[in-house]
Amino acid sequence: MFEKFRASVSDRLNPRTRAWIVALRQGRRPSPVVGGVDFGDLRRLSPIGPMYGWERGDPVDRYYIEKFLDGRRAAIRGRVLEISEDTYSRRFGGDRVETIDVLHLDDPAPPVTILADLSDAPHIPSDTFDCVIITQTLMVIYDFARVVETLHRILKPGGAVLATTAGLTQIADPAWRTTWYWGFTAASATRMFEDVFGKGRVEVATYGNVLSTVAFLHGISKDELRPAELDHVDPEYQMLISVAARKAGGRAG
Repeated sequence: MFEKFRASVSDRLNPRTRAWIVALRQGRRPSPVVGGVDFGDLRRLSPIGPMYGWERGDPVDRYYIEKFLDGRRAAIRGRVLEISEDTYSRRFGGDRVETIDVLHLDDPAPPVTILADLSDAPHIPSDTFDCVIITQTLMVIYDFARVVETLHRILKPGGAVLATTAGLTQIADPAWRTTWYWGFTAASATRMFEDVFGKGRVEVATYGNVLSTVAFLHGISKDELRPAELDHVDPEYQMLISVAARKAGGRAG
């Protein structure tokens, strides 16, 4: 009898009210009615921060990159290669790191020690590094598949690559617009690393949700969001993708 009564009442509700009740029952915040969204500061055709959020503090993607590397400290050891700078090797490697090399495509200024294009770098010896940190780089290299092959080759047996790459993002820096080729997903990142490192040797994670992604696209800094808003992961909004891949052999770090 009660079920029939509830069904009868539900049938009499208009669709908008019914959706509002369903959202409450599922623990979701009900959506505003059509025409009732308050866009506020977001109703604009230019971003709030045009350079990812750097001018307002640290960008949202940096929060996720550093969270990933912080959780992988044990892999950052021995001889480490980092792209463009040595900031993360020093910050997260600590006294586990013995030597740091820094790779850049064409700028030899310190702390760079290796000039190379990772998609074609035969002059970097094989089985050299215990760890490679490559953050926010794969999307600006056209032949990213060969980069993954190079990373695998130059790692020592048992060595690890720690990579992050963009999913949903601004392309704000004019220097990168003509060479920003790719946006990745968890599926594409898993496939491209497993093809080289093998199944069972690759761990992929995504970071972001609708709020943090909109904030990042607008150049709102991480400090303008609450930790719970940053830490919530919604796989439908893959703002940043992380990859931890280990070469077969050697010892686990």
